[in-house]
Amino acid sequence: MHIKTSTQGLLIYSAMVLYLSAMAMAWLRRPGVSRRLFFLGFLAAGASILYRWVHTGHVPMQNLFEVFLWLGMLVYPISLASNTLIGIQGTQADLVLGLLTLFPAGFVFSDQPQALPPALQSPFFIPHVASYMISYVLMAKAGFWAIVQLYGSSTQWRTAAEKATYLLICAGLPFMTLGLLLGSMWGHYAWGDWWGWDPKELWSLACWLVYVLYLHIRPSALKAYPRLNAVMALIGLAFIVVTLLWVNLSRLFPGLHSYAT
Repeated sequence: MHIKTSTQGLLIYSAMVLYLSAMAMAWLRRPGVSRRLFFLGFLAAGASILYRWVHTGHVPMQNLFEVFLWLGMLVYPISLASNTLIGIQGTQADLVLGLLTLFPAGFVFSDQPQALPPALQSPFFIPHVASYMISYVLMAKAGFWAIVQLYGSSTQWRTAAEKATYLLICAGLPFMTLGLLLGSMWGHYAWGDWWGWDPKELWSLACWLVYVLYLHIRPSALKAYPRLNAVMALIGLAFIVVTLLWVNLSRLFPGLHSYAT
C-alpha cells in the first residue's frame, strides 16, 4: 500500500473525502449540497492532475497511477454530460465510481515520477489514452445500470435501466473505437506495425467486440432473453478490468505496453 503524504496525496484524499461527503448528502436527500460537493471533488482531482503535470513535466497519462487519477476526475463531467445530454441520472453511483477509481491512485500505485519513454512522445499519446479513459467511464456507468436491470425490483425500473445501459454503451463505443484506431496508427508510427498481437491489443479488441456484439444481439435478446444484454454489458466491463489491470500487471504475458505498469 502506498499512502501519500505529499501535496499530490493531499489533493487525491481531499477529492475522495469530498466525493464521500457528496454521497452522504445524497443519502440524506440534500441533492443541491451533494452536487456542489461533487463539483468540489472534481476540482480537487483536477488540481491533483495539474500538480502531477507540473511535477513530471509531461501530460500525466503514462502509468496506472496517472490513469486512475484521470478516471476519478472524469467521473464528474461525464456524469454531468450523461444527465444533460441523454437524461441518465445516477449521481450516487457516479460518486461510488469516483471513489473506486481514485482509491488505486491514492493507496495502491506509487506516485514516483517516471521519465516519458520515446514511444510515448507521440502526437497519438493524448487522444489515444483519453479516448479509452472516456469510454471506460461510460462503460462502467453502463455496467451499473446492467446490474440494476438484472436485480431491479420492478418491470418499469428494469426497463429504464436497460435503456440507460444501451444509451451509455452507444455513447462509449465510439470513443473505444477511436482509441482502438488511434492505437493502431500509433503502433505503426512507433513500432512499424499496425497490429502487433500484443496482449493489451488483443484484450482491447476483445472489449470492442463484446460491445459490438451487444448492439447486434440487443433487439432480438430483448424479446427472447431479456437479461442477456445486461450480462453482455457486464462481460464487457469485466474485459475492461482485465485490459486495464491484469494485462498491465501480469508478468506471465509481457508485452509492448509494459511501460503502463
